[in-house]
Amino acid sequence: MSIQINLNGLSFCVLNRTSNTIEYLHAIEFEHRLNPNTVLNQLKEELSSNTVFSEDFDSVLIIHQNELSTLIPKDLYKDNLKADYLKFNSKILKTDFITEDAITINNSVNVYVPYVNINNYIFDTFGAFVYKHASTLLIDNLLQQLIQSEDTTIHINVNKSTIEVAVVEKNKLQLVNTFDYHSKEDFMYYVLFVFEQLKLDVETCQVMLSGKIDENDELYSILYNYIRHIKIINLTYNFEIAKHIQNTNLHHHYLILNSF
Repeated sequence: MSIQINLNGLSFCVLNRTSNTIEYLHAIEFEHRLNPNTVLNQLKEELSSNTVFSEDFDSVLIIHQNELSTLIPKDLYKDNLKADYLKFNSKILKTDFITEDAITINNSVNVYVPYVNINNYIFDTFGAFVYKHASTLLIDNLLQQLIQSEDTTIHINVNKSTIEVAVVEKNKLQLVNTFDYHSKEDFMYYVLFVFEQLKLDVETCQVMLSGKIDENDELYSILYNYIRHIKIINLTYNFEIAKHIQNTNLHHHYLILNSF
């Protein structure tokens, strides 16, 4: 089982490894951005009220999705400097617990702040588990998908009020960042800002989209007005999707589906 934690919502996914089938896939979107304690209460309510979660799970993964992360080349990384790396682009408290994910595919370390209250509850409920940052999954999967590509690809994963943007050129990660947005204009500003900073061409670069975006919504429309090549990602997976969720827009669940 994988559970994705965001202050704007929760996502759940259960893979039956015996049948190699995704049997449960569900997302809850909060009306407003919550604090970690209120999110924990929402998580407790969902786990206790749904019989799906009463099963015994071979493994549990928690995906922490927030803006409190930064990427360091492994050769430059020092464990005792985690807070120093993070404080340059994130607001952190002295009491924050800081951890890291090793990303083998590009020899880097992702330093981030997890939701410790969530981790503690999951341990008490399910026992030993694994946790990662959402951008770790994004980077790892994107580089694997583009391993033989020479083109420049911009991947935008859309959430309710944030976007994760990753840029890959010749299978090398050029940028990964999280931006808050409150309107379609904010959204477009940050996308064009990335193009400007990396001197990318809106006429030739391919933009791949995942998350909460569809061809008939305003974010897609404004993006199409400025960038020539945009496409909603459509992946094939090495597992089956149960019939009762096959009609789901799977790109909405890109990160959690790529967590197995």
